[in-house]
Amino acid sequence: MTKLTCFKAYDIRGRLGDELNADIVYRIGRAFGQFLKPTTIVVGGDVRLTSKELKSAVTNGLLDSGVNVIDLGEVGTEEIYFATSFLKADGGIEVTASHNPMDYNGLKLVREGSRPISADTGLADIQRLAEENNFPAVTQRGVYKQQSVLGEYVEHLLSYINLDNLKPMKLVINSGNGAAGHVIDAIEAQFKARRVPVEFIKVHNNPDGTFPHGIPNPLLHENRQDTIDAVLANKADMGIAFDGDFDRCFLFDETAQFIEGYYIVGLLGQAFLQKHKGAKIIYDPRLIWNTIKLVEENGGEAVMSKSGHSFIKEKMRAIDAIYGGEMSAHHYFRDFNYCDSGMIPWLLVMELVCTTGKTLGQLVNDSIDTYPSPGEINSKLADAKTAIARVRAAYEKDAVSVDETDGISIEYPTWRFNLRSSNTEPVVRLNLETRGDKKLMTEKTEEILALLRQ
Repeated sequence: MTKLTCFKAYDIRGRLGDELNADIVYRIGRAFGQFLKPTTIVVGGDVRLTSKELKSAVTNGLLDSGVNVIDLGEVGTEEIYFATSFLKADGGIEVTASHNPMDYNGLKLVREGSRPISADTGLADIQRLAEENNFPAVTQRGVYKQQSVLGEYVEHLLSYINLDNLKPMKLVINSGNGAAGHVIDAIEAQFKARRVPVEFIKVHNNPDGTFPHGIPNPLLHENRQDTIDAVLANKADMGIAFDGDFDRCFLFDETAQFIEGYYIVGLLGQAFLQKHKGAKIIYDPRLIWNTIKLVEENGGEAVMSKSGHSFIKEKMRAIDAIYGGEMSAHHYFRDFNYCDSGMIPWLLVMELVCTTGKTLGQLVNDSIDTYPSPGEINSKLADAKTAIARVRAAYEKDAVSVDETDGISIEYPTWRFNLRSSNTEPVVRLNLETRGDKKLMTEKTEEILALLRQ
């Protein structure tokens, strides 16, 4: 029995060839069918060159398990989330490697109601069945059909905002040659049909699995330049850039400044609280002060959850939170089956710019000045555990509080930091913020990194 190394904590991801190939993906389809015993599953794939072949393999695995398959074609992850619930299917599979390098691909799996399947809710069982590769003979294959739910999905997206609130504005939208282009075109068509005065300036809008302009990952500085240039050249009100499967979007203000995901969480919290007084908003432990302040000022209740989509979705369901945000630019919405979406955030921010009469920069710059942060800093370490323990020992004795919700968060009156090992790669992530003191921010960041990397 060969061990499959492509199974991770939240999804399946691997290097093409040895870690992930059509045979392995076929077995995952069979295992998914055997574990979930579903009647119908929706499948889709991103624009990577291998996604079509792998989607076909997982589809055959499902069909050979007697499962009916609805193929949505080339779509982003959130279209699978939407379709699974909208079509009342028993689960969904998206073939995607999101922002991973060219030679990778993967699968994201959900069950009925678009609930996540991660290591502790079935992924480990699916892995075991795929590794054993001991499936019953094919007796009756499932039925295959192709279907689009794009119209219904776009209609759902637009339900989050009031189109009458939108004023004339110019948006630069960079789909990164990823899967987002067709959705942007569909939203633009709706805006035109309904005479919404918003102009789209589209950059790298056409899907291209060779990614001629780099892997769609706006967290990489070199991948931001095209969006920055387009915002400045067109004097746009806002820039929007997506990752490969567009479950995350990244925003640039009117001066083309990249806005860290952390500050967008507070902004979206505000947007929801203006429409839903007293609602609960979830945030993750990495950076917290700005979110708590804005949620409480707007009459909401801020609730902390461990990072990671399965924890946040579970917590949102448990307390009926309307919105949850991670500083990594994953944003979760109750009315979107508690799933993350990269389309809903920019629509809400665009509406907020129109209703407040402020630019995006004016909406976030106070927060950035009040709680400066250098952004997440990753360190590849041979022995992460010992390194984290060394930092903890140095800082915990004088701390106001020490929290272990996710990694270790240590708080002082004027600054705080969080250190955690990544769930998806061999790195330790540092996040730090201060109360309005950029000098202290730089000082403490350097101090902790030196100790960590010793």
